[in-house]
Amino acid sequence: MQPSTHRPGTLWPGALRRRAAWFCLVGTTALLAASCSSSGDTEPIGTSGGSTASTPATTNAPAPTGSDAVDTTAATGGDATTVFPELGPPTGEPITLGLVNTEGVPGLDFPDIRVAIQASVDYLNQHGGLGGRPITLETCVSKGAPESSQACAQELVGKGIEMALLGLDLFPDYATYKAAGVPVVGVLPILPGDYSAEALFLTGGNATTMAAVARVAKEKFNATKVGIVSADNPGANNSEAALVGALDKAGIAHVTVKGGDNETDAGYQGLMRQVTKDNPDLLVSLYADAGCIGTIRGRAALGIQTPVITTGICSAADVLKEVGDDALGWTYVGVQADQTSPAQLIMKDVMAPALKVDPSEVDNTALGLGALGVYEMMSLGVYAHMMESAGTAVTGAALYDFVKTSTDLTLWPGGAPIACGSSATYPSVCSFSFPFAEYQAGGKVVPVAGLEAVSSAEFLP
Repeated sequence: MQPSTHRPGTLWPGALRRRAAWFCLVGTTALLAASCSSSGDTEPIGTSGGSTASTPATTNAPAPTGSDAVDTTAATGGDATTVFPELGPPTGEPITLGLVNTEGVPGLDFPDIRVAIQASVDYLNQHGGLGGRPITLETCVSKGAPESSQACAQELVGKGIEMALLGLDLFPDYATYKAAGVPVVGVLPILPGDYSAEALFLTGGNATTMAAVARVAKEKFNATKVGIVSADNPGANNSEAALVGALDKAGIAHVTVKGGDNETDAGYQGLMRQVTKDNPDLLVSLYADAGCIGTIRGRAALGIQTPVITTGICSAADVLKEVGDDALGWTYVGVQADQTSPAQLIMKDVMAPALKVDPSEVDNTALGLGALGVYEMMSLGVYAHMMESAGTAVTGAALYDFVKTSTDLTLWPGGAPIACGSSATYPSVCSFSFPFAEYQAGGKVVPVAGLEAVSSAEFLP
């Protein structure tokens, strides 16, 4: 265990979800933001301060309304975000999309994203396609090296794709796509260069997620000092760097204790003992899967009462089944627990064939990083449907421009505002708000009142 200190101024298979731990990103269901407002009279964190032209939106946007909105009700009989079951198979000219995703590399193996995007394409091809156009998905697997990503870009451009989709691609070849006039839409940015790339990332990333955590630490927990416990690997280190930057901006002191990817029970207890020795006001855990179980049990075994924020990976059903009420005091960024909305039920229908289960058995909060793939593809389906309903021809370039320039879009299925380019520092990022949920006795994970859509804008590192 290696401590470091700094003060300001000075129902997806477990094996697939484990691969998400390399990034410790956005809590797997990062932008499943609630569309309802908080209860009571207290203004929620996510809505304070409003928004400006240069600041990411800080509230959940409602369905588009007003004179500038696309009215899809008359054309479809329902809201654009929930209309899919009413639509039949598309009959227009096919559209070819290309997907690059990293798979088959130790520590960099994310087939869940590809499976989820393909499941979404299969669903859309039965329900409206992409603005009435049947979708052909061409997939290329990257091996986590620049030359592999470049080869994928060249291969897909050669197949005449109209849009490139990025699953998790560490080294996207933006130059090749730009030269071919192919727009790029990604799940989330990974390395710093992605934040300023000529692309759109629909579901935020480490920087935005950790900035939301810093805001909750400051405004919900009134923390002046935070203890961070983390594995010492590239993904967790990336997350920790983003969190440290956000905490510095929030004026919160912090100490980090790092351990191995897998520790013994005694090892996890040692980590929790060391990170709390100076009595921080709040803990943040960047562990995942087995590390979730180990840190939750370690905290409980030592009788530590300090509250903890972690990612949604640690709210997975298999984790909570193991730890039970030892998870009391744990809060999860990126988890919206209500799975009964019409859009959430559609998500179950999307994933059920891929998981080979009945839709009722699909747990949307346990899809790992695959959930982000569903958000990406189904959101594009919503936007294309809006364009078609307004009489606008749907092409890859037109759809990209529609997403980039619209001011009243939300991320499917929850309602987080899409605000591409609203941050000068992160111009490719389109989402900046996150829901928080907490464990309650008996195994329930429920939304935290007032934290249904926490803006990360103020504390972006």
